[in-house]
Amino acid sequence: MSFNIALSGIQAINEQLEAVSNNIANSSTYGFKSSRANFSAMYAGEQANGVSVGSLTQNIGTNGSVESTGRSLDAAIEGRGFFVSRDSQGTMSYSRVGIFAADNNGNLIDAVGRKVQGYGPSVNGTLGTMGDIKIPTGQIAAKASTGVNFVGNLSADWAPPTNAAFDASKPDSYNMVKQSVLYDSLGTQHTVSQYFVKGASNSVTVHYGFDGAAPAATKTLNFDALGQLPAATGSGALTLTPTNGAAPINFSIDYTGTTQFAGEATSTTNSTDGYASGTYVGVELAADGSVVARYSNEQKQTVGTIALATFGNEGALTATSDTSWQANAASGLALFSTPGAGLAGKLNTGSLEGSNVDITSELVGLMTSQRNYQANSKVITTENQMMQTLMQALG
Repeated sequence: MSFNIALSGIQAINEQLEAVSNNIANSSTYGFKSSRANFSAMYAGEQANGVSVGSLTQNIGTNGSVESTGRSLDAAIEGRGFFVSRDSQGTMSYSRVGIFAADNNGNLIDAVGRKVQGYGPSVNGTLGTMGDIKIPTGQIAAKASTGVNFVGNLSADWAPPTNAAFDASKPDSYNMVKQSVLYDSLGTQHTVSQYFVKGASNSVTVHYGFDGAAPAATKTLNFDALGQLPAATGSGALTLTPTNGAAPINFSIDYTGTTQFAGEATSTTNSTDGYASGTYVGVELAADGSVVARYSNEQKQTVGTIALATFGNEGALTATSDTSWQANAASGLALFSTPGAGLAGKLNTGSLEGSNVDITSELVGLMTSQRNYQANSKVITTENQMMQTLMQALG
């Protein structure tokens, strides 16, 4: 009987060594979670019958160290949750490894080629439906300008021009000229020239010229005694008609924040809301889980949001290959949310989660297993010697 008990001990220690060696081997594997073999006693009725490994406990709740990679499509989860991906058979897998890329079909995929799951682009603040995250890899359409934001200081030291008859071709008929860029519906650039002419008292008249043509529209800016404009002062409706077949550009220029102080005349803001068409150049991941496509016209477009899954009993998840898990009845159904919402942790982009294996503890465990192995081997050796002695005595 003692021979069988010692043999069961050796078999259980071998299973424990498998868990320990697997932990050590994966101490540098991203997203790996260590496991521990749990011994349990075996009985035949009321008679002790040895030992076995009753279960393996996964240390999923303990996060590994965060290692910076600097790659825009790497992400580590700070807290609970798993990235969600779907394979070609439709099976959902859950992983802590946030290594993503865009494939040649415009799908966001994980490190082993599974399609990452998330929410579609928001519409009026509401997230889209959950599914594969698609990245538009073609061109982004041009956006026609609807307004220009101009902020500057129109110097109070200006004197009215010596030439009282404004003429864009004569610099002595205006105090300053500034150009702003507009885009039409085809993405072609157009120039709006603003000729500033100092008037009586605290007024400045602006003459607007389009694409080099003679100015035809004007606006008078009236500053108060403190050099400020009334709130929300604008140019009013302006129209630039392109000659390339694009639709007319209906826009206005907002001068809110422009001042009239003594000193140098400056312009601190001169921007438009339109842009030319652009070609896809890459994709990056934001801290809130947003998947952001970048284009050659310096525009960015949020094309989806990565989903994270949490479980009521995450320690019961079934471990599979590629540092992934699958749900089962014991783990419960996955609860999906965006990073930082509900029980899900936030994302640390440009980083990856390392293994949570504690090498020191594992090496101590190896030494303990070795002593237990030697002790059980000693029991078998002693049992064998006793049996030989007994046989010799009987002979």
